Amino acid sequence: MVVGVLAFQGDFAEHMDILGSMGVRCMEVRSLQDLTKVDRLIIPGGESTVMARFLQETGVGEEIKKRAERAVKAERSKPLAVFGTCAGAIVLARKATGKNAPQPLGLIDIEVDRNAYGTQLQSFEAILKIKGFHQPIAVSFIRAPKITKVGKSVEVLASYKGFPVLVRQGSVLAATFHTEVRGESALHEFFLKM
Repeated sequence: MVVGVLAFQGDFAEHMDILGSMGVRCMEVRSLQDLTKVDRLIIPGGESTVMARFLQETGVGEEIKKRAERAVKAERSKPLAVFGTCAGAIVLARKATGKNAPQPLGLIDIEVDRNAYGTQLQSFEAILKIKGFHQPIAVSFIRAPKITKVGKSVEVLASYKGFPVLVRQGSVLAATFHTEVRGESALHEFFLKM
């Protein structure tokens, strides 16, 4: 298995470091050619509008959608599991709202409000209990989006102050927070087992 990390912009290096420390084969994804070489993809935190524009202009976004849909249909021709953190969750959502909200890929039936927790100055840390995890994990909310609506087929794995912050629908996992900036690998391990 090879895990790709979308490396156009954002905190992709932190994800690469965690995967490397776990002994997982990983590579940066910046093109359609790169995407053909990976079995799983992480879309990191960063600037969602810039990422969405890149995905649209390069055709990488459309290919991610096609391969993720193959995973849902259990097709064997290069399906793709996808994990988005923070901006990555915005990019994966069905709908994004808020100032300068980008057009998302629509791979998970959630609606997210971009930067809903505030600016960089309002960033914070929290300890989350995650469904199925033995230990709580420490996470960081950095200019984080807020999930405001969740579809019926979406499983909520963790919440913070009444709002879902970690959700899964089939082969798509979305978190409105960061674990990678803290060097926490439990969520990456979970994603690899999906």
